[in-house]
Amino acid sequence: MNKITLLTSAITLSLVSVAASAKVSSSDVAKLTNELTPMGAVRGPNADGSIPGWAGGITTPPPGYEVGMHHIDPFADDKVLYTVTNANKAQYADFLTPGISKMLETYPDTYKLEVYQTRRSSSYPQYVYDATLKNAANAELVEGGNGIKGAAIGVPFPIPKNGLEAIWNHILRFRGTSATRFGGQAAPTASGDFTYIGFDEAILLDYSSPDATPESLEESNILFKFKQKITEPARLAGSKLLVHETMDQIKKPRQAWLWDNARKRLSRAPNVAYDAPGSASDGLRTTDDFDMYNGAPDRYNWELKGKKELLIPYNSYKLHSDKLQYEDIIKPGHIATDIVRWEKHRVWVVEATLKDGISHVYKKRTFYIDEDSWQIHIADLYDNRDELYRVAVAYGLNYYEVPTHWSTLDVYYDLNSRRYIAIGLDNQETMYNFQKEMSSRDFSTSSMKRNR
Repeated sequence: MNKITLLTSAITLSLVSVAASAKVSSSDVAKLTNELTPMGAVRGPNADGSIPGWAGGITTPPPGYEVGMHHIDPFADDKVLYTVTNANKAQYADFLTPGISKMLETYPDTYKLEVYQTRRSSSYPQYVYDATLKNAANAELVEGGNGIKGAAIGVPFPIPKNGLEAIWNHILRFRGTSATRFGGQAAPTASGDFTYIGFDEAILLDYSSPDATPESLEESNILFKFKQKITEPARLAGSKLLVHETMDQIKKPRQAWLWDNARKRLSRAPNVAYDAPGSASDGLRTTDDFDMYNGAPDRYNWELKGKKELLIPYNSYKLHSDKLQYEDIIKPGHIATDIVRWEKHRVWVVEATLKDGISHVYKKRTFYIDEDSWQIHIADLYDNRDELYRVAVAYGLNYYEVPTHWSTLDVYYDLNSRRYIAIGLDNQETMYNFQKEMSSRDFSTSSMKRNR
């Protein structure tokens, strides 16, 4: 159980060229209706029952929930099973990533993992499951792996054969068809002082539209459109970012624009990619750290290591609660640990190693991807000395009105500066709106200029 195990002989341990990557066999596709879930996870429990079988996830919202509310915790009565600290971490070493183990070591007096029973709550609409089944038989990587074809709506590779296919599953996981969200981020000093930076954001997920087809996506070459406006503090307010993410980045790479509110000018932003510093991040995350990983994967060799049982943050409804103030969450060194729920889940392990002659602040990145949702929940990030540099953690839950599994907060811990940036603070904001009707016109450059 403490070893990374390959699930099938079809999994390769090195980057596979598209020419050598055959589509999934019909017999493997059939597994998605019996031994595997529609998303490609193992349907049954693990050997000792600590990870239960998948029973469909959350299929209806809990009593009392209404759309627009912060999400009620369906598991509020669950009790802590055990707590992992630096003092006893050797007992649980098999279930910790190197990054989480290092966090325990770095903050021995304050950092801990409160572990609860595992709830496989991830769920999606039936049309997403149906599309994923079709994708399994038809999806392919484009030349070089910098895009996909033959897929729409669901994850393209529910039975991945290599690391590139697995990372594309994360990038294209279902998060609804559109959403607006209000929230912000904080990058506290080592002592815990912080300034809240507020954002208004919107995303239109062309890839996930119920009407999307592989043919329509290939023609438009757009996966999603995203825009962000800084609302506070005053010195930053009004600055905006617009991104059009492409499906085949060989045809056309990501298109991005920045609105400079001081000069009232919109300009192309080709550097909004790779390891350029993230928006107002104080240098604590890269652009391609956002959403745990985004953008073209061409700077790395991708290796699928297999699956492992690990402790990851899950069902983070307590952390998501509107009963919390941001001061309740943001603490020196790391976020408050007594409001974080950890569970044992099976994760795909994907290792990205920087290609020879290519520049990036991360020489190696190891991603731990939840088998039920394809959400990256933890990323261990290494510098050019092969030492752990940062640890990224996504605190996920089921937004059951959609339904979809997505993070409520992403936190990037810098081990050198002992600082971090927390993105997605929305406890005191209006909740995500997954029902907002938007069109491509709302994500045009002219709309950016008009809506100042």
